[in-house]
Amino acid sequence: MRVGIVAAEPSGDQLAAGLMAALRERRPSVRFEGVGGARMAEQGLQSRFPMEKLSVMGLVEVLRHLPELLVLRRGLVRHWLENPPDLFIGIDAPDFNLGLETALRARGIPTVHYVSPTVWAWREGRVKKLRRTAELVLCIFPFEPEFLARHGVEARYVGHPLAVDYPLEPDRAAARRALELPEAGPVLALLPGSRLGEVKRIAPPFLEAAARLSGTLPGLRVVTPTA
Repeated sequence: MRVGIVAAEPSGDQLAAGLMAALRERRPSVRFEGVGGARMAEQGLQSRFPMEKLSVMGLVEVLRHLPELLVLRRGLVRHWLENPPDLFIGIDAPDFNLGLETALRARGIPTVHYVSPTVWAWREGRVKKLRRTAELVLCIFPFEPEFLARHGVEARYVGHPLAVDYPLEPDRAAARRALELPEAGPVLALLPGSRLGEVKRIAPPFLEAAARLSGTLPGLRVVTPTA
């Protein structure tokens, strides 16, 4: 079995890796190709180009990279029309993946979209496009399948990975030990995002805020995740 799969950002890379591992348990001979990050590569993905080329957000950044994004998508469509996979799975990133799914499904390639666009919250009209593009939508929120079914979209609830990977009540003492922090005292977590464009825009004011707080909170420790 050969599966085409595309993730466009670190959160999608994490979701896709879990899905790939589950598919491999059921079908050990499955092969994956497409676009993804390090976690998907660990599951055997043959990536056609670096995922970072798709990791853009914000109107200005998207417009600046739009010609390249369209070229990349056309290249993927051409490749998979010439070498059809048994199944294509788009991981979130609806602005990129739904167009890809539309082209592949029109040529008879089965398509699945993992993580429903938030059509229940805003721009509900997008559900019409979703109905045309994905034969099945895998949902991470339990109320989504019922909503999508009312619009003629086949959907299944598969759970939210955060509910499995992270405890509802974190162990603060264990976290402090893991981060080599004192047992007591204020801690500030800076979370400037996962995309390079996000970090470049958000990190400077975050760092400025941390500097100001350190002057008013004695012993403040600042932590931030790194890739």
